Amino acid sequence: MSDMAEGDTHAPHTHAPLEAAPYTDATRARLEVAFAAYELADLARAAVPIGEDELSPEGSARSRCTTLADAAHVLGAARRFLEAAAVFERVGGADWQLIGDTLNLSARTARERFAAAEARFHDSNAPQGEASWWRAYLSTAPLEAARDLDEWVLRHQDGDGDPGTAPVSGGLVRQAPAPGPAAGG
Repeated sequence: MSDMAEGDTHAPHTHAPLEAAPYTDATRARLEVAFAAYELADLARAAVPIGEDELSPEGSARSRCTTLADAAHVLGAARRFLEAAAVFERVGGADWQLIGDTLNLSARTARERFAAAEARFHDSNAPQGEASWWRAYLSTAPLEAARDLDEWVLRHQDGDGDPGTAPVSGGLVRQAPAPGPAAGG
């Protein structure tokens, strides 16, 4: 950490410490995947219980199409998860051919399917759809967003291994600070 007082801008050629550097695109994309997975899991988990008053005496639903509406919400979340995963892979260097092959699609179809999601990821001013609150939270407080996901993961452990105390936030990677000017210059 720097010896400068916070807000002191008079020291020559000082650079923000790594802790203040922005997160890498890959880290931001992975956080988006994590959020999409959380959202999908929570929506699907909420559809599992059957409330005592949910079914009529013969076993049909008391309220028509509520289960179908729940399924539509889960499907929408699954689509957002798939898009976030494709963007994450693209940020990591996967080409459209590899993404297409993975999904049993042509490279052209994969590009047509996911290019808009990739463009939205890179354009912070683009409309974000249903997860817009998350994108705003992620852009203004990424560490806090990751810690919220940590809490969710820890609450839903299934005993298949120890995720540690920071299963999401512990893996975040920041951009390297820009190099300073050459000595003597």
